Amino acid sequence: MSSHPINEPILDYEAGSEHKSNLKKELNKQLNEVLEIPCIVNGKKVYTNNTVIQVVPHNHKHTLANVHLAGKKEIEEACKSAIKAQTDWINMGMENRAQIFERCADLLANKWRMRINAATMLNQSKTVFQAEVDAACELIDFWRFNAHYAREFHEQLQPLVSPEGTLNTTEIRPLEGFVLAITPFNFTSIAANLPSAPALVGCTAIWKPSRNSYYSNYLLMQLMMEAGLPDGVINFLPGSGSEITETALANPDFAGIHFTGSTSVFQGIWQRIAKALPSLKGYPRIVGETGGKDFVVAHPDCDQKGLTVALLRGAFEYQGQKCSAASRAYIPTSVWNGIEEKIILETNKIKMGDCNDFTNFMTSVIDERAFNKITGYIERAKNDSKCNIIVGGGSDNSKGWFIEPTIIVTTNPKSETMVEEIFGPVLTVYVYQDDYFEDILDMCDKASPYALTGSIFSSNEENIQKA
Repeated sequence: MSSHPINEPILDYEAGSEHKSNLKKELNKQLNEVLEIPCIVNGKKVYTNNTVIQVVPHNHKHTLANVHLAGKKEIEEACKSAIKAQTDWINMGMENRAQIFERCADLLANKWRMRINAATMLNQSKTVFQAEVDAACELIDFWRFNAHYAREFHEQLQPLVSPEGTLNTTEIRPLEGFVLAITPFNFTSIAANLPSAPALVGCTAIWKPSRNSYYSNYLLMQLMMEAGLPDGVINFLPGSGSEITETALANPDFAGIHFTGSTSVFQGIWQRIAKALPSLKGYPRIVGETGGKDFVVAHPDCDQKGLTVALLRGAFEYQGQKCSAASRAYIPTSVWNGIEEKIILETNKIKMGDCNDFTNFMTSVIDERAFNKITGYIERAKNDSKCNIIVGGGSDNSKGWFIEPTIIVTTNPKSETMVEEIFGPVLTVYVYQDDYFEDILDMCDKASPYALTGSIFSSNEENIQKA
């Protein structure tokens, strides 16, 4: 049994530190070059010459990379490559596969750390802290903990004893065929984990990265190849999600999907898989995480300072571009009267700008489409008599896609910003009468078809258990 891994320590990048100096140098280096990003099919770089540019969201006139998009030919070749590579990958054995991903973790913890963090900061407009936690620490933990637990369940599933004269063993088989990994822009760690976790247990993968994170994801693909990932085990395909999905589902060896993204997209993919079943060799495994409308419910006896900090950090870190971001809050009148002035004051203190300035708490949203969607919600709230924007509400897309941290107070618990996923720096608050706690729990439960995460603020355990 391997020793249990520990969480990767988070670097502070404090003033005068070597870490900060090295990261600054890497940021400048990446800003002064334009990368040519190919598809990776069977371990080979494929330049299709059908390109799009990848820009810096907080400075969208700056090009980071030219990205060569996969067409049907490349997608079909990648599927064949994944199928062909699987036998040797399985025969390599659990331990050798685990060691490859542990090498990935070691490379990211050291040699590649600044490169991946800088790429995430520039490509996805993350602050230094958000990048360090996501692109470095969480991904290092994914690779180390995945390897540990994969070994553990392989060992645990072996029979403890065999009757005399017999030998009982358990063979743990991967899916026969390839897994399609469709990954999001907002977490570099999730982007690498979705294709590599199935690979660890013997599957092979087609990796369709988000159109907004081709740059950082390509570097991670290079890192895995440097760690010894064999050709064809993971095939990197920037390109159209619908075309990649359609081509993958037309292949009889399609064995599963590993997805993080929007609810509507995942529902559509699930339907398409069902229709494809008659032509597939098996029943695909379908794994996905989708949207969120995350709530905060406060009780009159809650810690008001703790609630204020949680609302600000939960709603506005990484510009609210997390399916786990605090998006709607139900706060009793007595508590709101105690924190309203403070939360406005603190929101107005939030610094927003270029990720190169390590003192900024926020940067820009990911692209023009997100900018237009989020500002659309804000503008409609401005014109809604039941909504009052108490702080923020401004935006500027002249240099980068910047949206101010915005708090809306509504008297309508079913207003669109209370029930729809916005994926931006917008928090909507509904203020309720102090003695309506149980009613508000029912309202929170029924207001939106999903939450994903939520939090209850109370100083009394009985109230928490009731919630």
